[in-house]
Amino acid sequence: MKTQFNERNISMVMDMYELTMSNGYFNREYQNTLGAFDVFYRNNPDNAGYAIFAGLEQVVEYIQNLHFDEEDVAYLRSKNLFTEEFLDYLLHFKFRGDIYAMPEGTIMYPNEPVMTVVAPLIDAQLIETTVLLEINHQSLIATKTNRIVQAASGKPVSDFGARRAHNVDAAVYGARASLYRRRRGDGDSPCRENVRHSDFGNHGSQLGNVL
Repeated sequence: MKTQFNERNISMVMDMYELTMSNGYFNREYQNTLGAFDVFYRNNPDNAGYAIFAGLEQVVEYIQNLHFDEEDVAYLRSKNLFTEEFLDYLLHFKFRGDIYAMPEGTIMYPNEPVMTVVAPLIDAQLIETTVLLEINHQSLIATKTNRIVQAASGKPVSDFGARRAHNVDAAVYGARASLYRRRRGDGDSPCRENVRHSDFGNHGSQLGNVL
């Protein structure tokens, strides 16, 4: 099955902070020290009662494919921020932790863990950016879609988000997340995609910061 990783390596989609922190852990010999990290948000904006969890599949794909190749390490070496021992460690890096999460489409509430990462400190640190990136964006879209569908009161709702998305990935994953407006046992979606324009006469860290 094709995934986003067949043609490219996006392991380096992370804040430099994640790498400098990991370098510090490594230099203090904390690379095997376990930690547990919860993903949660503090408030539902606009006096809403809940939000909807999405983005787990892309987090898992990222973790399963997380690696650093020679080009990645050469770039990091050029920054003169990292020890050679740490760079060699990255060349052989493979995630060693466990991920516990809600199923996508689950209703979530403030201050409850929606995902828990139990892993060595470096492993958990390196995935932080992507965990927040994927869950923030897709949970935002899933929650917004839920509100729009409720407001539509049974009328069809269509997705044209690709026209204003920030890039191709945002368009695809935004459309994907709209299908998770709530968990449905029958697999049906209340939101339509790929609708012809002529069909109409005239006519998306902390999650709470973006929902």
